[in-house]
Amino acid sequence: MKLIKNLLIASAISSLALTSSFANNEELVKQGEKIFNTKNLGNCLACHAVSGKNIDGPGSMGPKLTGLQYWPDELLFDTVYDIYSARNVQNTSMPAFGKTGWLSEEQIKAVVAYLKTIQ
Repeated sequence: MKLIKNLLIASAISSLALTSSFANNEELVKQGEKIFNTKNLGNCLACHAVSGKNIDGPGSMGPKLTGLQYWPDELLFDTVYDIYSARNVQNTSMPAFGKTGWLSEEQIKAVVAYLKTIQ
């Protein structure tokens, strides 16, 4: 009986944490979308076209962003933070947004949350 009670309590706590995680994730996605689309923040839309998203930008310099929901979060974060180290590239126009201090780690996490919504 005690085991069942403990399992029910653990289940309730897990459900509560999951619900708040979804709410936090929705807010992160909104923040990430704003950073992605704002010229004096990420300005990602200047270089990247996005599949399935309505953005107002040229998106012709960088690769079209598709299927990012399949990428590991850590790889997306590292790519935005410092593409040179994360992807072992030397010739790219993409800035190392985190390494240079252009975006904070929290802002990059928000961008990653938004990127994960791209089909």
